This record gives sequence, structure tokens and C-alpha cells, in this order.
Amino acid sequence: MKRSLFLSLLLASGVSAVQAQAYPSKPVRIIVGFAAGGPSDIVARIVAQQLTERFGRPFVVENRAGATGMIGAEIVAKAPPDGHALYLASQTTHAVAPYMYAKAPYDPIKDFTTVVLVAHNPLLGVTHPSLGVKSVKELIAMAKKHPGELNFATGGQGSSPHMSVELLKSMTGINMVAVHYKGDGAAIADLLGGQVPIMFASIAGLLPHARSGKLRGIAVTGAKRSTIAPEFPTVAESGLPGYEVVTWFGILSTAGTPNEIVNRLNGEIVKSLEVPAVREQITKLGLEIVGNTPEQYAAFLREENVKWGKMVKALNLKAE
Repeated sequence: MKRSLFLSLLLASGVSAVQAQAYPSKPVRIIVGFAAGGPSDIVARIVAQQLTERFGRPFVVENRAGATGMIGAEIVAKAPPDGHALYLASQTTHAVAPYMYAKAPYDPIKDFTTVVLVAHNPLLGVTHPSLGVKSVKELIAMAKKHPGELNFATGGQGSSPHMSVELLKSMTGINMVAVHYKGDGAAIADLLGGQVPIMFASIAGLLPHARSGKLRGIAVTGAKRSTIAPEFPTVAESGLPGYEVVTWFGILSTAGTPNEIVNRLNGEIVKSLEVPAVREQITKLGLEIVGNTPEQYAAFLREENVKWGKMVKALNLKAE
């Protein structure tokens, strides 16, 4: 019996090794749950180009927008577990959106295998100069003095710009009203026009306006100061220890994908992230490169789900 079990395990490991060596046996899809041109799409295309060159097989980006990225994620969740369908995941698709639906089409943890966390970045909090607020402390003081009167812009319900301010509200007890837009671009346009005075969003999108004086940068949301915008303090430094929000982009495969394939993908992506031209492309987006192990990404993903799942339920956020 023991000998039979040993032979079965040996045979299984041999099959997995052969699968990994033969991988990929056909074009690989990297599915993005959002439209072309956004940060998720750009990161996916950078990774796809590198993997195409390294594996000698096409890695093709496929945009399947809709349902806050969940349509694309569901495709990968239900794909064969052979590594030929990958997903460019984010905080929104894998830590927030699944908890906004009464019945999500996938489990963000159980239905996927983590490959690598590619990059992350903090958000930049800004105010319109007409508001007269120059710091997080001043923003909190004004919000407490005028409860429910201050509006803040978001790129959509459940987005990082939305959840970052909701976390600020929950930690301070202030009451500000979310104004949801269809994407950060439309929100920033109204922010610049003074129609809405506050926003926390991607550093890349807001930094030029903060440095030009059209907007006033008050803080970044990471645990430490941003390498591309070190002049701004963190929210934690500004009087809220423990506050941290980062947007992130990682590669996932379907649950059950052989470890050998996952490790090959991880190794090649990590090597790609060390290429100077790739580092330059990613840092221009305002992102900081991570490139960790599958196990480290898995632990991080679990932590994000606990953090944001609780927040969504506490706020009773429902998909629109």
C-alpha cells in the first residue's frame, strides 16, 4: 500500500514537471477586468510583452470590462487550471468588489492561485486651493466643524479613491459625502474645476496638478513616503497611526494550477521587473515595484480581504 502510494505521488510529480516544461503549449491570455488604457491594462501589457519574449509564446492581453472587474476575474476563476488564463488583479477586484455583491461569481481567495504581486502604490490626497485646507489635520478639523457638508470625489463606488476616504472617515468619525464618477479622469476634471474639493487618487494622475499649484497635496496613503513624491507626509505621520492604503496589481492563475508552472511564471516575471526599461515604465505610472513570492502574495491577499471585506460590510456598500 505504501509502495503504491509512493509510486502514485512520484508519477504525479513527474507529470507536473513535464507540464511545466511544456508550458505554455498555446497562447496565454492575461485578462484585465477594465477597459484598455488604464493602469491595470498598462501593467498587464508590460508583463505580457516580457513573458512573450521569455517563453517564446504569445501572452495576449484581453480586456473584459464590467462589474467592477468581476467579469474578467470570473473567466479565470472558471478556466482550466493549466496557467493558460491569467488575471491582472487589483485591490478593487480581489478585496472590495466580491463583498459588494449578494452573490459574487467567485471566491477571491479559494478560486485563484497567487503568482506574484507586481507593483503597488499609495494614493495622493489633494484638496482644491479654494477649500483652504493644507493638511490632513486641517481637513479633519473642517469636516468635524461641518459634518456632512464636505464632498469628496471618487472614480466609482468601491474604488481605491472611495475606500481610502471611507477608511479615513471610520478612523476619525468624520462625515463627508462621496460623489462617484465613472473613472478617475472625470472626477479629476471636476476636482480641478472646483465642483468637488477633495480627492484621494493615483499619484500619477494627481501629482502634476499638485506640483503646479492647481491642487494642494496634503498626504500620501502608504505606510511610508512615496519615492516619487517624498515631499508629502503620510496620513499616518499626519496624526493617524495605522492608516495605510495602497492600490496594487498582481498576477493570479486559476486555483489548482501546478506549482511548477506558478513558480516558472513567478521567476520570469520577477526577472522582468529587474530590467531597467521595465522598471522605468512601471515607475512612470507612479507605481513601486514589488516582485514577491507566490506565498508572500497569498498572505498579502488574505490580509487585504479581511481589511476591506470588513469595511464594505460595515458601510453596507452594494454594487450599483
